[in-house]
Amino acid sequence: MNSPKTRQAKVQGARAHQPDEDRFHAIRSEDIKWAPFPAFPPEARLAVLVGDPTQSGPYVIRVKLPSGVKMMPHHHPEDRIYTVLSGIFYIGLGEEFDEAKLMPFGPGSVIVLPGGQVHFHWAKSGEYITQVTAIGPLGLHYADPANDPRNQN
Repeated sequence: MNSPKTRQAKVQGARAHQPDEDRFHAIRSEDIKWAPFPAFPPEARLAVLVGDPTQSGPYVIRVKLPSGVKMMPHHHPEDRIYTVLSGIFYIGLGEEFDEAKLMPFGPGSVIVLPGGQVHFHWAKSGEYITQVTAIGPLGLHYADPANDPRNQN
């Protein structure tokens, strides 16, 4: 006969939990805490949902860009999966910002972005929110250091 403890062990398996995934919890949209991020333009916002993007391990973040804001060409060392939650996410590939290279993706779209791929985004038609899933640590390096908000002081 299986005891509750034995059933739980079979369901859980022998794996160790990932950071911030050791208990059931839910994050409601109204509880999300948006904050500026030094590597983003000042109007952009980031919210950490799961994990710690500064550490090794999985993380889930959301990025909100208000209408008209551009993220100049940059890359991340980590592979990323973007899910568009709202608005139209315009993304282009290459080391120069080129409006002709922008591809629009609406809500529900999933974009796989390999680490090291230089890209740029633009909230061309209004605010958008994307959710990013990756394995940290998060890195962001601009193709042209002059475009990095961290260098604007």
